[in-house]
Amino acid sequence: MATTNDIKNGSVLSLDGQLWSVIEFQHVKPGKGGAFVRTKLKNVTSGKVVDKTFNAGTKIDFAVVDRRDYQYLYQDGDGFVFMDLTDYDQITVPSETVGDAKNFMLENQNVTIAMHEGVALYLDLPASVVLEVTYTEPGLQGDRSTGGTKPATLETGYEIQVPLFLDANTKVKVDTRTGDYLGRVND
Repeated sequence: MATTNDIKNGSVLSLDGQLWSVIEFQHVKPGKGGAFVRTKLKNVTSGKVVDKTFNAGTKIDFAVVDRRDYQYLYQDGDGFVFMDLTDYDQITVPSETVGDAKNFMLENQNVTIAMHEGVALYLDLPASVVLEVTYTEPGLQGDRSTGGTKPATLETGYEIQVPLFLDANTKVKVDTRTGDYLGRVND
């Protein structure tokens, strides 16, 4: 059994039968009273974020989470098929677990999957990916003003806002956490 002194960002705790990922933590030693640990936890399955305070030295249960690199192969019905890059085993991850990551995944792209007792918990994508714009209204000469945006469909089918001057078949960098346009990529 570990204690609250062992908490780190990214560690996964098992509390009341559920898995919680530590987003941030802070050890607090007030002038009066005992020390405590203030944490912000995210439920691994539902994504719900809560604040929880532990007394310093309290015994807590850490869950063993194995993060491994996989390659996205293809979508199969309601699941996504990935190949383990170390032993080439294939796993199918349900679309509920993949979540919004499907908007930024192309076939043969590498992702990190967190596993607990053989069950995929969540996917970690790179902070940004390069995707091609497959459709957007044509840009017009003079559309260089700042702040103007228009919808554009990416090769994954996801729609984002891009500057007015971008045309279809342009590669763009997209933030995988927010879905925001980060810039144009020159080949």
